[in-house]
Amino acid sequence: MDTLSYKTVSANSKTVTKEWVLVDADGQALGRLASEVAKMLRGKNKPNYTPHVDCGDNVVVINAGKITLSGKKWDTKEYIRHTGYPGGQRSLTAKELYAKDPARVIENAVKGMLPKNKLGAALFRNLKVYAGEAHDQEAQKPRVINLNDIK
Repeated sequence: MDTLSYKTVSANSKTVTKEWVLVDADGQALGRLASEVAKMLRGKNKPNYTPHVDCGDNVVVINAGKITLSGKKWDTKEYIRHTGYPGGQRSLTAKELYAKDPARVIENAVKGMLPKNKLGAALFRNLKVYAGEAHDQEAQKPRVINLNDIK
């Protein structure tokens, strides 16, 4: 008699099916966009999600220059880093970082939502962010995802 009528499926690097996904950031709030992108990178939207395996999709984000932040976050949100030397703490406001490179604002938000280990670093390499409409992943034929439909 078979007492176990179901099997728990654990994905591994050979059984995972990864695809390319295109997300348009035009008019999206930064945090809400980043949380959905982090879920797609991690693979939490798939039925075969396994915590210790990279089972997420490759995500391409376009129009990073058109994101929004609510309230006074453009002036009060700070990105702090350290050079490694004594007194080497440096900070930029969201407006200053956005002026340098709008893609880095989204990259920082998504990276903060991924695991802080080797898996998180591997997942972050699956993210491509572009400030405008044009991107270098046309050859992969990414599937377009509308974040407004996910809610």
